[in-house]
Amino acid sequence: MDLLDDPDPGENAHEYTVSEISGAVKRVLEDGFGRVRVKGEVGRVFTARSGHLYFDVKDDRNVLASVAWKGQVGRLTTRPEEGMEVVATGRLTTFGSQSKYQLNVDDLRPAGVGALMAMLEKRKAQLQSEGLFDEARKRPLPYLPEIIGVVTSPSGAVIRDILHRLRERFPRRVLVWPVAVQGRDCAAEVARAIEGFNALSPGGALPRPDLLIVARGGGSIEDLWGFNEEVVARAAAASDIPLISAVGHETDTTLIDYVSDRRAPTPTAAAELAVPVRADLLVWLGGQGDRLGRALLRGVSDRRRHVEALSRALPRPETLLTSARQRLDMLDQRLEAALERSVSRRRARLVELGGGLRPASVRQGLGARRRQLDGNAMRLGPALGRAVAHGRDRLDRQALSLARLAPPKDVDRLRQKLSDHADRMTRAERRGIDSAARRLESLDRLRLSLGYEATLSRGYAVVRGDGQVVTTANAARKATKLEIQFADGRMTPAAGKPQKKAKPDPSPPPEQGKLL
Repeated sequence: MDLLDDPDPGENAHEYTVSEISGAVKRVLEDGFGRVRVKGEVGRVFTARSGHLYFDVKDDRNVLASVAWKGQVGRLTTRPEEGMEVVATGRLTTFGSQSKYQLNVDDLRPAGVGALMAMLEKRKAQLQSEGLFDEARKRPLPYLPEIIGVVTSPSGAVIRDILHRLRERFPRRVLVWPVAVQGRDCAAEVARAIEGFNALSPGGALPRPDLLIVARGGGSIEDLWGFNEEVVARAAAASDIPLISAVGHETDTTLIDYVSDRRAPTPTAAAELAVPVRADLLVWLGGQGDRLGRALLRGVSDRRRHVEALSRALPRPETLLTSARQRLDMLDQRLEAALERSVSRRRARLVELGGGLRPASVRQGLGARRRQLDGNAMRLGPALGRAVAHGRDRLDRQALSLARLAPPKDVDRLRQKLSDHADRMTRAERRGIDSAARRLESLDRLRLSLGYEATLSRGYAVVRGDGQVVTTANAARKATKLEIQFADGRMTPAAGKPQKKAKPDPSPPPEQGKLL
C-alpha cells in the first residue's frame, strides 16, 4: 500500500508511525530530487570532533542545512568559509531525528571568479593585518647558495626550465620535493614541503637547502587557488630558509607572493634570481685581479721613488762613522793610561796598608785567642761530662723514685725516656765540641788572611831595623842591625855599609802587557 495514497471517501484515515512517515518522506525526497547543485552563501560552519563538517547554504529568505561526512571532507576542493558564495553539489536527504532535510555535499566550489576574489581579498587583509607582508621581515637571498630546494611537480616543464637555467648560469645542487600543484591536495602538500625543508639539519645525510623556490606554471585562478590557501601563506612566512615564489606567469598573483622573501614573475626568472652568471663572475674576477696587479705595481713604484728621494737626503755611511771612529781612538789611548794609573794607585795603597800592619801584635793576639779557646775547650769537655753524669744521676734518682711510685707497667716507659735523655745530652756535648772546633778553624783562617806572610810569597819582604819595621831608606841607614824577612826565611845584612852599585842588566826590562 502506498502511504501517500488518499483514503477512500468515508473511510477513516490510516494511522502511521513516526518512522514510517519519516522513511516515506526520505524516499520521496531522494527519488524526486536525487543529485542536485545548490548556489548560495555559506552561513554557519561547524566541524565535529568526529571529522564531519556541518554548514548552512542560504539566500536572503531560506537556509539549507548541509553536511559533508569525514570521508568527503578530504576530497573537497574548497573548504567552506562563512560569507563565501558557493555552488554545493550533492544528494538531498532527510534527518529524521530532527525532522529536517539536508544536503549531503560531496563537491563545493566558489560561485564564480567574483566570489574567489572576494575570499582572496579577505584572506589578504587578514594576513596583512598580522604583519606577514611587511618588508622589514623579508630576508636577503644568499649570493651563491650551495643547495637549492625546489617545491614543484616533478613531471612538469617547470622543473626542467629551472634546472636548465641553473646549469647555464651557475650549476648548483638541487633538491626537488614533489607536490601536487593544483587540486584539493595542493595546499597541504606545498605547506608540508616548505616545513619539511626547514626541518632538515645542515650538513646531514640530506643537507638543508640554502634557498627555496616554490614554482608552478601559469593557469586559471582556480588552478592556482592552492597557493592562495592560508596554510601555504603561513608556512612560507614561517620559513627560516629564504624563499622565492614563482607561481604562474608575470600577471598572476597569489598570496604566497606577498609573504615570500622575493617574487619571481616566472620559474625561469626564479632560477636567475637564485644564482649569478658564472661567466660574468669569472670576467669580473679577472678584471679585479688585473686591477689588483696594477695597483700593486703602482704602489711598489711609488714607494721605490719615495725611498730613492729619502736616500738622496741621507749622508754617506763613511761620513756617519768618521766622528765615531775618531772618538773611539781617543778613548783607546786614554784607557791605556788610565789603567796604568789605576794599577799604580792600588799598588801604592796596598804597600801603605801592608806597612801599617804589626805582625807581632797580630800574632800575639791570635796566640792569646787560641790559648783562650784551647782552655775553653779543655774546660768544656769535663764540664759537659760532669753535667751529663750529674743529669744522668739525677734522672736515675728520679727514675728510682718514680719506679717506687709508678705502677710496674710504667717502668719500661720511664726507662726508655731516661735513655732518650741520655742520648740527647751526648749529642749536645758532641755538637758543642764541633762548634768550638769550627770557630777555632775560622779564627785561624782569619789570622792567615790578615797576616803578611802570604804577601811575602808574591815577592815582597819585611825589613826590620833594631827589631822595628823599617819603611824608609833613611831609617835603614840609622839602624845598627837590619833583618830582612822573605817568604822562605830571614837574613841579616851588614848595617851602615855602602852597597856596590849594581851593573845595569844589558837585557831590556820586560814590557808590561796591555790589559785590553
